Amino acid sequence: MRFNKLDLNLLVILNALLTERNITHAAEKVFLSQSATSSALARLRAYFNDELLVAAGRQMMLTPRARDLVEPVREVLMRIDTTIAAQPRFDPASEARDVILLVSDYTTAVLVPPLLAALYREAPGLRLHLRHQHDKPADLLEKGDADFLVIPSQYLSKEHPSAALFEDDYLCVTWEGNSRVRERLTFDDYLACGHVAAAFTTGKPLASFDGWFMESFDVKRRVEVTAPTLTALPSLVVGTDRIATVHRRIALQAQQTLPIRVWEPPPRIPRLVQMLQWHKHRNNDPAIRWIRERIIEVAATV
Repeated sequence: MRFNKLDLNLLVILNALLTERNITHAAEKVFLSQSATSSALARLRAYFNDELLVAAGRQMMLTPRARDLVEPVREVLMRIDTTIAAQPRFDPASEARDVILLVSDYTTAVLVPPLLAALYREAPGLRLHLRHQHDKPADLLEKGDADFLVIPSQYLSKEHPSAALFEDDYLCVTWEGNSRVRERLTFDDYLACGHVAAAFTTGKPLASFDGWFMESFDVKRRVEVTAPTLTALPSLVVGTDRIATVHRRIALQAQQTLPIRVWEPPPRIPRLVQMLQWHKHRNNDPAIRWIRERIIEVAATV
């Protein structure tokens, strides 16, 4: 199909090229050969009278015209997918569908197991793919590379709708043989102990928590150990005088199997509000709406 002399099939390839900035990767994304993708790029260059992608060493860079096309092309394809291509009805008992969720290890431990059980009973044909959250998880939602994002409220994108799932607070965790913390955990103890904290792709241990802590108390925690997951923190204090500050649900789960003690944190820490977010153009997709409602229902029982 052509519109204003443009083969609309090329828009899918153009979106892949603009996103991947690599002919080989774009070809894999749209299930074409490298030569067919190169041919499509040549046709796109002729239509727009612009190089679109230019070599810069081993990489390819977008021209100014290509950068201007990124959002409009993505927007057009997303609208087509959610208004024309989407099925008007969704029968959970019989339909098959891939669903991509961006989740943290905390969400995977707390929310995902009961969610999988509920979806298996009602929609056995759903195939769920859990993806790790990177520095900017909302970007994957924006690109259409994920269906849902589960994230604390302070990290929500303002561009897309969301719903509250559940809240959690925090506990401090120490080894039961900790020589410093015996009868109670004081604020001085909290500052004197070395800390075990989470560090993600940026390498900054719990930047938001530490920033809040510094702003509130004008002191800095002494972080001695960092780990790439939140759920690992309780096990990493065992055999040491260190302390970890983790979500209450993680601490209580860990207490069932580890030689640890849990304490109410001496500083009053703001509660976590865990949110669900989805793309604005998929708001009325029957399948997305049904899955969204199930996630919210399951979260209410966590």
